[in-house]
Amino acid sequence: MPRTAIHTDHAPAAIGPYSQATRAGNTVYFSGQIPLDPATGDVVGAGDIEAQARRAFDNLKAVCEAAGGSMDDIVRVGLYLTDLSQFGAVNTVMGEYFAKPYPARSTIEVSALPKGVAFEVDAVMVLA
Repeated sequence: MPRTAIHTDHAPAAIGPYSQATRAGNTVYFSGQIPLDPATGDVVGAGDIEAQARRAFDNLKAVCEAAGGSMDDIVRVGLYLTDLSQFGAVNTVMGEYFAKPYPARSTIEVSALPKGVAFEVDAVMVLA
């Protein structure tokens, strides 16, 4: 099955041998999004998990739209936090971006994330 790379300037550019997302058939697989300002490449919200989560979800939303979908088309998200005690705040922010029926989700505490951020999100989207 052919793969198509997805790219938008409204989310941070890939900084390695990967795509912001890849479409295979009707499924779009998203690379992890961290809280980087797409215009400057700077980390947003240092020390503020809610600001970091919002920026990362905004980046995810931009890639969704570039792929021809919306957040409503996401069927699974993966959340990665360096401090699981901040999960409640991230959960609240996630509720601002998704409506019922919510996507499936995993939440994992990790020892570190790129650029020293506290939050990363990846996803899978299915288009009609």
